[in-house]
Amino acid sequence: MSDNQNLLAEQRRALILEEVRRRGGARVNELTRKLSVSDMTVRRDLDALARQGALEKVHGGAVPVAEASTHEPGFEAKSSLELSAKEDIARAAATMVQPGTAIALSGGTTTFALARHLLDVPNLTVVTNSVRVADVFHSAQRAGAGATGNRPGAATVVLTGGVRTPSDSLVGSVADAAIRALHFDALFLGVHGISVEAGLSTPNLAEAETNRHFVGSARRVIVVADHTKWGTVGLSSFASLEQVDALVTDSGMPLEARAEIRDHLPELVVAGETGEQDAEGLSDIRAEGLSGG
Repeated sequence: MSDNQNLLAEQRRALILEEVRRRGGARVNELTRKLSVSDMTVRRDLDALARQGALEKVHGGAVPVAEASTHEPGFEAKSSLELSAKEDIARAAATMVQPGTAIALSGGTTTFALARHLLDVPNLTVVTNSVRVADVFHSAQRAGAGATGNRPGAATVVLTGGVRTPSDSLVGSVADAAIRALHFDALFLGVHGISVEAGLSTPNLAEAETNRHFVGSARRVIVVADHTKWGTVGLSSFASLEQVDALVTDSGMPLEARAEIRDHLPELVVAGETGEQDAEGLSDIRAEGLSGG
């Protein structure tokens, strides 16, 4: 019972944060009506979020704080950043996907780029909590549908339900239950931040919980993240580096960071480079393959 209560509290606090950020502030009485909970419950949630540094309590309510750890840009804002790096990463990550496997793609603009590179990989089963990723596959299927309405070899796409975040990911209890019931050959995971100390992190509490379930359901965890994500720490950590099997990043990753990453991860793939060490890492991943069993 305590686990369910904690999960509900995380979801509720995520909604409070979104409301405070969207409106620039919120009053306790407004939040009690919106969430259908007691005044005391909202005040406890605000106290918890204030202790985490996610918002600032004021008389009668709360206002946002301008901290990187809690700022979650929308999908459109993020999609214009590091475009070349994301394409390089997506191209390299796509070579790691074998036909006929079951994979998961988390939300994010890098996994969105990856989805476009997977359209010609036959007979995939793709589970995602990203509305944008699902749209990539569905649009391709509609465009290439034959007389039967099905494109031969087209991916089977499973979109989890859930509450939509600013980055167009679906999170919460519905998404979590769907993910827990499935098993993936590989998870391709976009992140807000990655570091040795904090591991993988996100500014969204509910998204962190959903990502934990993704990691727990995958045989291999492959993070796709450009160099700007290294050293960034979001509000909530959801996995340690020890839980990651490979990181696919871009050539902008500093050499000292690469050395540190190799000390903690089994595989580092630097997209767009042909250095012997990085090429060997990619070859090892390809050789192992992603087929089930």
